Amino acid sequence: MTILNRIKSVVPVLVFLAGCDKNFESINTNPYAFTNINPAQLFTNAQRLTHAGFWEGEQTIVQQFVNAYNTGATAGFNFNEDNNNFNVPRWNDNYPGPVKLLEQITSLVAKDDARPNLYSMTRIWKSYIFMTLADTYGDIPYNDAGKAYLQNVFYPGYDKDELVYEELYKEIKAATEALNPAGEMVKEDLFFGNAASVAVQVAQWKKLGYTLLFRLGMRYSKLDQTKARSIVREAYAGGLIQTNNDNVFIVYNAIYNNPLNAGPRGTNPYFYYLAEPFINKLKSTGDPRLKYISGKYADPNQVLALTPDTTMANQFGFPVGYDQTSVLNYPGYRGTNGTGQNYSQLNFLVLGSATAPVFYITNAQTRLLLAEAAHRGWLTGLPGVLTAQQYYEEGVKASMDDYNRYPNTPSPAIPASQQNNYLAQAGVAFVTSNALELINTQYWIASIANGAESFANFRRSGYPVLNPNKYNNNLQGGFVRRFAWPNEESARNSAHYQEAVSSMGADNLTTRVFWDVP
Repeated sequence: MTILNRIKSVVPVLVFLAGCDKNFESINTNPYAFTNINPAQLFTNAQRLTHAGFWEGEQTIVQQFVNAYNTGATAGFNFNEDNNNFNVPRWNDNYPGPVKLLEQITSLVAKDDARPNLYSMTRIWKSYIFMTLADTYGDIPYNDAGKAYLQNVFYPGYDKDELVYEELYKEIKAATEALNPAGEMVKEDLFFGNAASVAVQVAQWKKLGYTLLFRLGMRYSKLDQTKARSIVREAYAGGLIQTNNDNVFIVYNAIYNNPLNAGPRGTNPYFYYLAEPFINKLKSTGDPRLKYISGKYADPNQVLALTPDTTMANQFGFPVGYDQTSVLNYPGYRGTNGTGQNYSQLNFLVLGSATAPVFYITNAQTRLLLAEAAHRGWLTGLPGVLTAQQYYEEGVKASMDDYNRYPNTPSPAIPASQQNNYLAQAGVAFVTSNALELINTQYWIASIANGAESFANFRRSGYPVLNPNKYNNNLQGGFVRRFAWPNEESARNSAHYQEAVSSMGADNLTTRVFWDVP
């Protein structure tokens, strides 16, 4: 009887379901849910979310910037401390963000013959991100990265940084060569989506791809000059960025603010200052870029409400290796000012603006790398090659012209006469015997708002010549050579983390990535 009663109770339900089956799908579909998404829109978001760096990261290591206050939580690269707060941003902002999105795009368009250009752009930009991650940390998840949703890979293995570079070399080449002027226009592309035609957009991305390959080749300059020369020549033959119109950057506005500048513009602006070595270098050469980079404020905690004093003589960088207490004993200490220190901060109307652009790959950087390659003789015999001096001077001028894109600058930001005068003075004028130092010091200046490149090129070239931070001896008298992996990796992905530690020899700030040989 019990079984019979259950059957009787089920029959009406089955009849009801049969009657509703015809409209089941429409009844149970959320009319407001996404059922199909344009992968090109995911690409826009991946570009927008690509980590722009943070001032307390790489720029602090290479002594362009400093947080002058030690409150415990603020102790990081400014005081040679391995603080997880400063190790995680580039990792956490890239892996769950653009890497995941780019992997998703790849899965959607890899076999779509109608999307060859979106697929190639995705591969190139993903290579840019992975190259930055490998430069920052060394061994990283590469082959398994971003595949949690697609393949249920929740604990990705790490790939040796040297092997990641080998894969990136092949990937950049293949993706750049596959760009097709007869293919589709990708209007959602934040870099070149406004190009006049598919052919123009493809040409821009080809230059982007080969320029990234050129940068990758230069990374080998300490490790393997033969390999570096080979890749550099190959990339040059493909065609590099030529003008500032080829720059790879993102524009921000009042709604979408510059993420790099969010920290110094937010809580406790009086913590943040330009570093003494950087300010001294620009002052000693009368650099006309200084007024757009640096400013003094009557109250260092009210920087967004005050107009900066940009007079060159009034700019002073905070000394490296000191905090708000120990600086009292620094020779020539300039004292306090309002609620903070009597030292230069960012010019929050220009370089530090909420609407300042973020540059990833520039003509200035490329010209300066070309100058080094030409000086080393790696471009000899290739068509159209200029002298090292010509590339050097073009690179410096291109860096100065970058300020035309910043808010609150005149047009031109730095006139040609000032550029020429700067290049003619002692300490800046090209001298073959001092070429490497001159070129790479200018690269340091040109990359002031691109910390990943400042840090990578400083380790690669050894320039500019900087004195180690002596706040303590945590670095044994040297410099930070990499970021440590986030603490979460050792806790949640422990097996693969331990493999990576064994591979690199340690997880220290002084551990070197593969191309950074002593």
